[in-house]
Amino acid sequence: MHIYIMSSISSTIVVSKQVVGVVNHPQHSDKRSNGQQWQLKNNLKRRPLLFTSNKRAIVKIRPLQAIVTTAETISPLIRNSAMANYVPLFVMLPLGVVTRENKFPDEAKFEKQLNELKRAGVDGVMVDVWWGITEAHAPKQYDWSSYVKLFHLVRKCGLRIQAIMSFHQCGGNIGDGVYIPVPQWVLSIGEKDADVFYTNKSGNRNQEYLSLGVDNLPLFQGRTAVEMYRDYMISFKENMSDFLEDETIIDVEVGLGPAGELRYPSYPETQGWVFPGIGEFQCYDKYLKQDFKEAAANAGHPEWDLPDNAGTYNDTPEKTGFFKPNGTYKTEKGIFFLKWYSNKLIEHGDQILDEANKIFQGYKIRIAAKVSGIHWWYNDDSHACELTSGYYNMKDRDGYRPIARMISRHYGTLNFTCMEMRNFEQSAEAKCAPQQLVQQVLSGGWTEKIDVAGENALPRYDRAGYNQILLNVRPNGVNKNGPPKLKMAGVTYLRLTDELFEPQNFKIFKLFVKKMHADQEYCREMTDLPPLKRSKPKIPIEKLLEATETIETFPWESETDMSVGGILADYLDNLFNKLFSILN
Repeated sequence: MHIYIMSSISSTIVVSKQVVGVVNHPQHSDKRSNGQQWQLKNNLKRRPLLFTSNKRAIVKIRPLQAIVTTAETISPLIRNSAMANYVPLFVMLPLGVVTRENKFPDEAKFEKQLNELKRAGVDGVMVDVWWGITEAHAPKQYDWSSYVKLFHLVRKCGLRIQAIMSFHQCGGNIGDGVYIPVPQWVLSIGEKDADVFYTNKSGNRNQEYLSLGVDNLPLFQGRTAVEMYRDYMISFKENMSDFLEDETIIDVEVGLGPAGELRYPSYPETQGWVFPGIGEFQCYDKYLKQDFKEAAANAGHPEWDLPDNAGTYNDTPEKTGFFKPNGTYKTEKGIFFLKWYSNKLIEHGDQILDEANKIFQGYKIRIAAKVSGIHWWYNDDSHACELTSGYYNMKDRDGYRPIARMISRHYGTLNFTCMEMRNFEQSAEAKCAPQQLVQQVLSGGWTEKIDVAGENALPRYDRAGYNQILLNVRPNGVNKNGPPKLKMAGVTYLRLTDELFEPQNFKIFKLFVKKMHADQEYCREMTDLPPLKRSKPKIPIEKLLEATETIETFPWESETDMSVGGILADYLDNLFNKLFSILN
C-alpha cells in the first residue's frame, strides 16, 4: 500500500491540465491515478488529505461532484447553509427488544432510554423485525402486536424508525447474544429437505437463512422463498400503515442473507469459524449444485464441478489450493466459478429488492440493503474471505460497485459496516485493511449515484472509534456555506445498551451526535424523504458487470474536522473523574 499526503489547498482541481469543476449533485465520480499531479483549491478549512492505494488498477477519471442527500424535500435555505452538512444518526435497538415469545417487556425502561436518546439529539432508532417471531407458527399467520407497541412508544418519544425485514436467524454471528430462529414451520420443511439451507463442502447445513437456490422454487407449502419474503413485507405494510403514512417509519432495510447482509454465510461461529479464518463457499446444496452444473454445461464445460480445494473455515489462503498464490482462483475454471457464485448473490438481492420497492412504492421512505465489511485478507492477493462470502473483489476487479449499480435501479441505499475500524487496530497477520475497504465501497456507491449509509461493526464507546466514523461520514470535511463534497446519507450506531448510558460513555456519545450533525441543532427535516419511486427496468447482468472495472477511490482526509476529542480529552476526563471520586 502506498500513502500520499497532499496538503496544497485551493478552490479548483487540476488533473493532468484538465480543470474539473465542483457542482452540487447528489452523487459523483472522481478517479485519480497515483501518477497524476494535482492542485487543490478550497475556501474551507482543511487538514492534509490522505490518499491510499492498494495497487488497484486505475482506469478513468471523471469530474468531482458534491455528494448530498437525495432527499428532495430539503428546503433551499437549508441546502445552502451549514445545515447541509448534517448527517442523521440512528441507534440500533437490542436484538431481543421484542422477545422470541413475541413480548415487549421493560416498556418503562425503554421509554426512559428512548427519551434520553431524543434529548441527546438522536434522529431515530433501527429495529430488527424478526420473521421468526411474527410468522412463527404457521404460514401467513402474522402477529405484529409487540412491534406495534414498540413503534407507538418510539413515535411517542419523537424518534423515527429504520425497520429491518429480518428474514435470518438471530444467533451464530459476531455479537449475537440472543437466539431467534427462522419460523418453526420453515425449519420443519428443512428437516424433510435439508437442501433448502446453505451447505458447505462437508455437507454441514446452515439454518441462518434459506439458500438462494430455493428463491424461486415452490417448496414452502406452495410458495417460493421470494414469495414468502414478499408476503411478509406486504403484511408489514398493511399492519404498519399508520407509521408509514405519518413518516415515523422512514427506512426499510431488506434482509438478504445471514445477519441481514447480502452475502453467503461463509464464516459461521456455530460451525467453528474463528477470526481470521477464510471461511468456506456455501453452494453445495443440491439446488445450487444443479444450477452450477447447468451453467458450466452451457459454457461448454460440463466436466467442471464446484471447488474441492478451497480449504476449511479457519485456514489461511496460502494453505489452500484454491487461494494460494497462482491458485485455482486465477484459472479459467476458478474465474468461471467466482463469477457464477457472485452473480447469483447479486441476482438474489435484485429480485427481493424489486419486490420491496413494489410494495413500499409511494411511501416517503428509503429501502436499503446491507453489505458486510469483510476486512480480513483484503490486502492478500486472493481476498479469500470476501470471495467465500460472495464478493468477487480483487485488486483488478471491483466486487462492490456492481452491487451498488444493482441497488441504484431500486432507488435504494447501500448500508455498509465496519465504519469505526482503523487498520492498525486489526491483525497484521490477517492483512486487514478496513479503512481501504470502506473507502472503496463508499466511493463505488457514490460513483453509481446512490446514497450510502453505514454502521459500526462492533460496540464502541471511545473517542477514537467515533472520530473514525465521523471521518468516513464526511471524508473531506464540512462546508460552512453549503453541502460538503462528500457526505453519507446516515449512520446507525450499534447499539443501545446499559453500558452506553454510563455517565462517561453517554457524555462522549452526546458529543458524537452533535458532531454527526456538524454542530447544528437537531432538525427533523433532515430525515424527511420524497416518495419512493418504482424501480427502473432490470439491468442486464452484463451491464452490471461493467462496474467491476476498478476506479481510484476518492481522497479521504487524515482525520475528521468534527472530532469528539482525543488523547488529551481522555486524560482530562480521567483526571476529573479521579478528583470527583476523591471529593466524594
